Amino acid sequence: MTESAYNKSYAHCLQCPRKCGIDRLGTLSACAQADSTGTAGSAGHAGFCGENAALRIALACLHFGEEPLVTVHGGSGTIFLTGCNLRCAFCQNYQISQQGMGSAVSTEEFADICLRLQDAGAENINLVTGSHHIPALARALEAARTRGLTLPVCWNASGYDSVETLKMLEGLVTIWLPDLKTLSSPLAKELCAAADYPERAKESLLWMIEHNPLNIVSVTKDGVEKDKMLQGVIIRHLFLPGRFSETADVLDWLKANADGKAIISLMSQYTPVPFKDSEQGLARRKKALSAIENRLVSTQEDADIRDLIDAYDFDYLFYQDLSDDTSWLPDFTRTQPFSNALSHTLWHWKTGFVE
Repeated sequence: MTESAYNKSYAHCLQCPRKCGIDRLGTLSACAQADSTGTAGSAGHAGFCGENAALRIALACLHFGEEPLVTVHGGSGTIFLTGCNLRCAFCQNYQISQQGMGSAVSTEEFADICLRLQDAGAENINLVTGSHHIPALARALEAARTRGLTLPVCWNASGYDSVETLKMLEGLVTIWLPDLKTLSSPLAKELCAAADYPERAKESLLWMIEHNPLNIVSVTKDGVEKDKMLQGVIIRHLFLPGRFSETADVLDWLKANADGKAIISLMSQYTPVPFKDSEQGLARRKKALSAIENRLVSTQEDADIRDLIDAYDFDYLFYQDLSDDTSWLPDFTRTQPFSNALSHTLWHWKTGFVE
């Protein structure tokens, strides 16, 4: 991408389906000078994503809580980006996706982080919620490749992407880990502030599947053999309590469009989050969450989901065991936001590299 094209992509931002048209480039210096809370502050223009042209991240870690094909032996080299083009009322990462925790990094600093993750034994570079910063990420990944990054790169996002913009990542990203949250436009509007989510997600997922056939190999370490994805698509769907029909609709679409061509990951980990926000913010969130039953998944729902899975007989599907453990919920104010069993922090927005 030329410098002119790069600047244009931020000066009149149409990167994601929101197509805000905001001049995010003109406020680069304001964003780079984040205040003590890690937010970009009130100065300047930001898109719906809450971000302008500065690439901000909150955490880089070895993550062991992803799908087995991604974590394998060494863990996934996961980089959590600040901001998001959705407003999911139940988001467990709301501190960084909606409240702006994070620090700006340059292209070279981002490449440094990728290379440190590689040196630490990561199986891949896993980019979480980057749909609002694709040009910057493409540039940073190219820099990292030039400096010796050899790991496959994983795109871990909501599914609310523009295919035209995703094409910037061709040749850089080979593993795609999108969500398919719902196929209900009213529910997507209520929960995620995006009534067009179903159509945009289907478009992006079909593009990912078409251009990234599965490539899974076996790797052995210390006598233990595991499967590892080098290329392909894993589609995640989170079951929402009280909305069984939504999951049935999603699985029906996946059976028709993804079975045998992508991996399905059905999650039962929905957990009420103890949000910290203003009184007004909490009221808005409570109203949005009234569209579902904001509770843990019940044992009866778990049994019903398993019956549904059996009926569809997918070629390759992961399903979580039901658990009432909520200790995995992250807190990004901590240097180690997750439990020690789930991740190992290498870089944090408050401290930089963690030695």
